[in-house]
Formats: sequence, structure tokens, C-alpha cells
Amino acid sequence: MGSCFAENIGAKFDYFKFQHSVNPFGIIFNPVSVEKLIRKVISQESFSEADVFFYNDLWHCFDVHSELSSPDTETLLNRLNGTAETFRNQLLRATRITLTFGTAWVYRNNDSGQIVANCHKVPQKQFSKELLSVAQIEESLQNIIASVASVNPNCNFIFTVSPVRHIKDGFVENQLSKSHLITALHKTFDFRLSTFDYFPSYEILMDELRDYRFYAEDMLHPNQVAIDYIWERFVQTMIVEESYPIMEKVDSIQKALQHRPFNPDSEQHQKFLEKLSQKISKLVAENPQIQF
Repeated sequence: MGSCFAENIGAKFDYFKFQHSVNPFGIIFNPVSVEKLIRKVISQESFSEADVFFYNDLWHCFDVHSELSSPDTETLLNRLNGTAETFRNQLLRATRITLTFGTAWVYRNNDSGQIVANCHKVPQKQFSKELLSVAQIEESLQNIIASVASVNPNCNFIFTVSPVRHIKDGFVENQLSKSHLITALHKTFDFRLSTFDYFPSYEILMDELRDYRFYAEDMLHPNQVAIDYIWERFVQTMIVEESYPIMEKVDSIQKALQHRPFNPDSEQHQKFLEKLSQKISKLVAENPQIQF
């Protein structure tokens, strides 16, 4: 759960058929908003009409991403509460939660006094921009852990800071923001303990790759080469070796599924499909959680 970088890694989990959920409420960048959602979901506090507003022909919720917005208020509330129920059930069963934070800069709604997860293009004059202090971030992190532990005490956590730079805040401001996140994480947790892990995705892109050829055209987001590199590092450090053989089999099947034959009706291709089907059936029989 967290930034858009989490969705890049989530796509890898999807490709390799891990059981997972990514950003159920859409991309959330700051730790206070992540904390608010997790506490609300775990306490089973429903979203109500007080949590939504109408703007630009759509109903929105300041606590979630605009991808959940709807032209109908009832549809939005059903969507929010349905997502919350599904997410809570996932939190109850999760063995590991990965939280990726993108920024310590937040926007506070001047009317409600609340920090929002998304401004939904509401005029900026309605918000005050502020930088979360290290202490504020520490408090949110501790509250997240306490909330999850109240319903799932055996869950482990991976924390990371998104390598995507928020240049709209300014170059210096982006560095300040990332430094607050990194400092708070390392002050809050002892990453030598087995319960908590820190994966240095930000540091890998900034210090190991260190070249604009690893960035997308906007020069802000990591490109596919960088994502693949960071994923390999993630596999090496965060995924148990017992999973590697299954991942290799899944990868082989995925590549075969992407194969485009010159002649789909040829006998050779039909044999290829039959062999692939047998391969999939065997893997699914051995690992029922995997679905192609």
C-alpha cells in the first residue's frame, strides 16, 4: 500500500502469481493518510455522506484516490465500504504488509482541518501545504503497527520510500521530504528484528543506478530497466528461496502465454498449446492458490 511505485512492484507480484493486494484505495502518498485509512478499516468505521463531496460532476472522498470517484453518491459509498470490507479481511489474513511512502508534504483542508490524501483538483486556496515533521511521521507509523497488530499480531512489515521524485514540490523540498520519511522509519523501527524490514528502493535508484538512462521520459519515474533491477534486489532480499523454483515455472508459463505463432492452426502450435496446458494444470494442482 502506498505510492505509484508500489503498483510497479505489485505488477511483478501479479505476474508471478503471488497472492496480493495493491493500493485498494488507490495511490496514497503520505503516511498520515495511510494511517487514517488503516485505522478506519480495522475499526470497521463505515464511510458516510459526511465523508464525500460533489465537485466537477463527480462525488469524491478526500481520503482516497480519484479512481474511486463516481457521478453517484450511493455508488461511491458502496464502493468505499465494499473496498474497506475486502481490505479488512485481507489485513486479517496477511502474513506481510509492504508500505511505500512517497512524500512527507501534505495538504490540510482549511474547512475541516484534516490532512487529505487527494485534493481531487479542488482549488489550492482551500488547502494549506505543510511538511510533516519526523515526530508526526513516527506517530503515524506507530499507530499503523498498533492498529494492524490489534487484529493480526503475527503480521510482518516491509517499509520502503518511493524512488519517484516529487519535483513539483521543488528539488530541495523533495530531498527534505524523503529525508523526513527515511529518518522517521529508522527512528521508529529496529530493522534488525524479524518483524520489520526496510527495503531501500529509493537508495537503489539514487545511489546504485544514478543515471538518467534508468528513468522514464519524464525524468522522474524509474523506467522498466530500473523497475526490473529493483525487483531483482527485492526478490533476493525479501522473498524466501523456497519460492524461486515456483517463480521460475510461472515465468516460463507466462512467457509461453505471450508467444504469438506465425500459424495458429499449425499442428506444431497445437502441440505447443497442449503441452502448455498440461504444464499449467500440473503447476496449479501443486499450488492451488495460483490461477492463470
